[in-house]
Amino acid sequence: MARPEFILASASPRRRELLAQVRIVPDRVEPADIDETPLKSETPAQLADRLARSKAAVVAERHPGAVVLAADTVVSLGRRFLEKAADGEEAARFLRLLSGRNHRVHTGVAVAHAGRISVRVVETRVTLKVLSEAEIAAYVATGDWQGKAGAYGIQGPAGAFVRRIVGSHPAVMGLPLYETVSLLEGVGYRRG
Repeated sequence: MARPEFILASASPRRRELLAQVRIVPDRVEPADIDETPLKSETPAQLADRLARSKAAVVAERHPGAVVLAADTVVSLGRRFLEKAADGEEAARFLRLLSGRNHRVHTGVAVAHAGRISVRVVETRVTLKVLSEAEIAAYVATGDWQGKAGAYGIQGPAGAFVRRIVGSHPAVMGLPLYETVSLLEGVGYRRG
């Protein structure tokens, strides 16, 4: 029996790199374009679940029979969402908020196949060191914050800001590997 086509519903190069670590290479990369605006009174975990599920559903609808993997990462400080910063000024503001504080990263991962969608949400607690204005300015100048929830990437220069992490390091990067492999195996997908 032929293996079904495997589609990654994300343009994130980090997610492709993480999949490669566990010997999974998508046959196709097809990002889903959905509205990512949080709903009123939606928790970070609920938002991560809904966005991952919606992205998987949109792409699966276009490719019946394929195995579709989608994910979304939500950074929150209390009940406040820190989405992708629109510009350097907003990125600096987010980093000031996170400086010296604990925050949570919720990553939802969804697998759609044969009309079903399975989702897992992984919560990781991250503590950044107290950041000086010079450190914030230098990091913002790198541009590494662009396209990243919370305006930082743990796998880049901002990794030096992370004082403590409790949970899944790959989930903070955008894809919890244990849960991803488990979901894929649950639909019968076998790694290369």
